Amino acid sequence: MPPASLKRYAWLSIAAAVATILLKGWAWWLTGSVGLLSDALESFVNLAGAMMALAMLSLAAMPADANHAHGHGKAEYFSSAFEGFLILVAAVSIGYAAIERLLNPQPLEAVGIGLAVSVAASIINLATSRILMRVGRKYHSITLEADAHHLLTDVWTSAGVILGVGLVWATGWLWLDPVLALAVAANIVWTGWRLLRRSTAGLMDVSLGPQELGAIEGVLESYRRQGLDFHALRTRQAGARAFVSLHVLVPGAWTVQQGHDWSERIEADIRQAVPCAHVTTHLEPIEDPVSHADEALDRATE
Repeated sequence: MPPASLKRYAWLSIAAAVATILLKGWAWWLTGSVGLLSDALESFVNLAGAMMALAMLSLAAMPADANHAHGHGKAEYFSSAFEGFLILVAAVSIGYAAIERLLNPQPLEAVGIGLAVSVAASIINLATSRILMRVGRKYHSITLEADAHHLLTDVWTSAGVILGVGLVWATGWLWLDPVLALAVAANIVWTGWRLLRRSTAGLMDVSLGPQELGAIEGVLESYRRQGLDFHALRTRQAGARAFVSLHVLVPGAWTVQQGHDWSERIEADIRQAVPCAHVTTHLEPIEDPVSHADEALDRATE
């Protein structure tokens, strides 16, 4: 699926965020629970993240041009990093509100209906996160995956808040509400940190994961059994697109056409093993010792 087609899932995330903001805000207004307030504030982060995802998916869908020969796929990492940053900001806001309520406890009101409304919002987030996760993994979109992970974290956060508010209602322990909100803040800090770390890795041209590298090695091993060899394998992930480059060592007596035909087959097999991969090969004679002088990133000095 082209990146442009993924934008409709960003719109789905935006719609879910607006719905949950309204529902969770209503639940907080009914009960006065700072735990439910923290849950509602996190939904604002969901909305901002979803809007950023829409913008970055639109940018990632742009074709390669003279200034961006490798395309615009890395734009997705900016969305993931932005969402991670917003999560950290929300955590600080939640922590501030929780400490203030811990110092000045207040009784909760209309807890029953407030919790019911919050449960409805959580169901919306759960359904949306499952859809985004499935599509993100299928089409290798870090933006949709990050949004899905955040929404799923929000679901677990909401479950904890609902349980905590229910316990406050049942026991009368008012201190439990702000303490639970602090736990929510700590949890979403961890989520934000993971998103920032993954985004940084992508911007630093991190290699493909072990599964993809194993698939590529499986393809190369099948050709090694036919007398070819390889070195200088390099990979990197750029949003939904993967880049693979390697040197193909073939018999020096082969014609250019023979070498070209084998390279085309190798590239096609790697693309089949790793979808959305752009593969570049470089032919070298296997008998020539000079062929091994460029295994490193910087060619050895003669």
